[in-house]
Amino acid sequence: MKVKKSFYFAILVSLLVPVSSLFAQDSFDNYTESIPGSNETIEMAPIPGGTFLMGSPKSQEGRSEDEGSAQKVKVNPFWMGVYEVTWDQYDLFVEQKMSELEKHSSSAIEIDAVSTPTPPYIDMSFGMGRDGYPAGSMTQYAAVMFAKWLTAQTGNFYRLPTEAEWEYACRAGSSGAYYFGDDSGQLDEFGWYKGNSNEKYHKVGEKKPNKWGLYDMMGNVAEWTMDQYYKDYYSKLDGKIADNPLFLPTELYPRSVRGGSWLDSPDQLRCANRRGSDPQWKKLDPQLPKSRWWLTREPFVGFRLVRPKEQPSQKEMEKYWLKAIEDY
Repeated sequence: MKVKKSFYFAILVSLLVPVSSLFAQDSFDNYTESIPGSNETIEMAPIPGGTFLMGSPKSQEGRSEDEGSAQKVKVNPFWMGVYEVTWDQYDLFVEQKMSELEKHSSSAIEIDAVSTPTPPYIDMSFGMGRDGYPAGSMTQYAAVMFAKWLTAQTGNFYRLPTEAEWEYACRAGSSGAYYFGDDSGQLDEFGWYKGNSNEKYHKVGEKKPNKWGLYDMMGNVAEWTMDQYYKDYYSKLDGKIADNPLFLPTELYPRSVRGGSWLDSPDQLRCANRRGSDPQWKKLDPQLPKSRWWLTREPFVGFRLVRPKEQPSQKEMEKYWLKAIEDY
């Protein structure tokens, strides 16, 4: 008899998660998620639901055509990582062999195959730093699999933000080019970019946060979102107020990246700026032989996580676990 993967996932959660972690969190406040079996934690900040004007006006300096016309968008409340995921956290996922499962179930090999990457063969930080620095060089799929792994570890549902959630959280109630206003001259106080980064990323949380307490939403490393990148994204939105839009990927390229990085100019760090992934990011895969985990040679891309206030059903969760595509 063939057993569904969702059954294996349920076993995985039950084996790894303390019973106390399986109950929904009643309050909607900042909280700290501990990663079982380690000293690592992830700080999460509450992002209140609401409606905002997504995109940029045509008059905004540095604007690209894929940023509008700006439209009203509604998002439900969620928590978001205060910081970008660091190497300290990501390495737990990369190195985790889940040997505990092998004692309990013959399905462990199958589970391990979808939730643990093969080890990288070189230092994917490229010498820029690991302890407290943002993880980078992973594909969107690898970022999604980290979220799936963390969900199994903790019992709380984690995923990548949608484009709409990301921009809403970045703006934190603001409407300017940046979350501090329109004056790019203030950018040094809030983000790492080409003009101040010394050509490398920096430890998370060294610059000022936005009003919702999120650090490095602009610069340091750019961040994967959940969406397929469409240049005409705004024309695809439904209704006068688009309700929690999400365009799950159906094609390998491009996937949506937000926030700009330490390599980028100030205009690429604006709240509305969008970018799609490029096959060239994979062309120089540094893994020889190639890793099964489809790493890139682009350390300017990382990610942070979100957790919806209302935990979805198992079926709803599974739509976010993207299928691997050959040579992703």
